Amino acid sequence: MTVLGRVKGLWRYPVSSLAGEPMSAIFLGQGGADGDRLYGLVEVASGEVAAPDRNAKWHPVPRIRTRLSAGGGLEILVPGGDWVSAPGAACDRAVSAFLGFEAAIRPFPAEGASLTDGSFVLPRYEKAPVHLLTTASLARLKALHAQGDPDPRRFRPTILVDMPEVEGIFPESEWLGRRIAVGEVELTVSAPCRRCGFTIIAQEGFDNDPGILRTLVRHNAHNIGVYCTVDRPGDVLLDAPLRFL
Repeated sequence: MTVLGRVKGLWRYPVSSLAGEPMSAIFLGQGGADGDRLYGLVEVASGEVAAPDRNAKWHPVPRIRTRLSAGGGLEILVPGGDWVSAPGAACDRAVSAFLGFEAAIRPFPAEGASLTDGSFVLPRYEKAPVHLLTTASLARLKALHAQGDPDPRRFRPTILVDMPEVEGIFPESEWLGRRIAVGEVELTVSAPCRRCGFTIIAQEGFDNDPGILRTLVRHNAHNIGVYCTVDRPGDVLLDAPLRFL
């Protein structure tokens, strides 16, 4: 079958809203990427979960780097600091100093876990298993918004596929309902990825840019990239081919 493109980037996001962890290989199960969105960041005083798309006080959080150790432990790095284990007091002090208010990283609850002691935090939304984005759509966005920088980190994909630009369209938006294979993994393209204010926020290497979101609203109904469900779990590696099934 025809190869549409090849995997150029893989990410998981151990802490929701914080920077993703680039990967050379990732396991995709029914619930999505292994190690993805296990924790949330909260303001201690209010219990508010980080919402960079809604409140400017959270705009710095995508600059906080995250990673999981070989044993599965979370570590975070604030700009100008050192890697520290999380959750924990040292981590919370570093994050609070960086943000300018008291904040804490807390796990999302496992099945059956209690929230009554404040040890856990509820996620703001139900995460989609897999978010797939193509370089062709990024190129289309760049063509429409030439002065902008459509860095893939703005859009937080699980999988970035390198493929030729398709004139006049964001190609994966045309794949809704299609089944695709990425290496050994089989996916169904289930929904477009509707974008929010997170996409305009500055991160390391690129500036704040409201034109990113305005362009997507005008030319692709708010969307770029697609959400997928996992039909056949497995490992995805860099350079894995993407095909229609």
